[in-house]
Amino acid sequence: MSALPLLDNDYPVFPNPEMALEDPNGLLAVGGNLSQSTLLDAYQQGIFPWYEDGQPLLWWSPNPRTVIFPESIHVSRSLKKTLRAKPWEIRTNTVFEQVTTHCASPREGQPGTWITQEMKKAYLGLHHSGHAHSLEVWLDNELAGGLYGVLIGGVFCGESMFSLQGDASKIALIQLSLILKQYTQIGFIDCQVSNDHLTSMGAIEIPRADFIAKLIQLRDMRPFWPEEWLCKIP
Repeated sequence: MSALPLLDNDYPVFPNPEMALEDPNGLLAVGGNLSQSTLLDAYQQGIFPWYEDGQPLLWWSPNPRTVIFPESIHVSRSLKKTLRAKPWEIRTNTVFEQVTTHCASPREGQPGTWITQEMKKAYLGLHHSGHAHSLEVWLDNELAGGLYGVLIGGVFCGESMFSLQGDASKIALIQLSLILKQYTQIGFIDCQVSNDHLTSMGAIEIPRADFIAKLIQLRDMRPFWPEEWLCKIP
């Protein structure tokens, strides 16, 4: 930890992501703050915060990077049946804070969460300023699942997702891919690091250098986010 660059608390300047450690993969710097300007500066460079209560503020840029390209989203036959079987409704930005609260709930087998109160407050600020968004899956007027993240031009930097009903987070990811495909044509989802759930949906790993090159290409694109979205079946 002592070998990591220590960021100024008031005016942090991030090092080149290529300086990130290999073990743990992607750990880049420590310190700084979670102001809106700092967070946006980080995301525009392919860097994100990730730490737990009791830890200092840690910044990451892993290699490889996990992404989903909308045209490659995988929708299984069973998931298509689930989409058709119930009157799912997709809403955007209606209960952002509630989405982050559900995402912060400890998962089975996990003792805690990295979405601290400080993090929730920071992303709520980004939401109020139009940079962070939630996509929610509703069923019978009850919240069933969803996700949230930060929109940087044509790149949706996914932070977390949750399900209160089976497959709801998968439905949210499908709808997010369709939104990106419709509004940007060339945009993609930054999933940060891989897991089995994301891989099953079509996520792939690409070299960090390729990810940052694509991010630079898209980060100045005019931001988009639909106020309304009709649940669509791929």
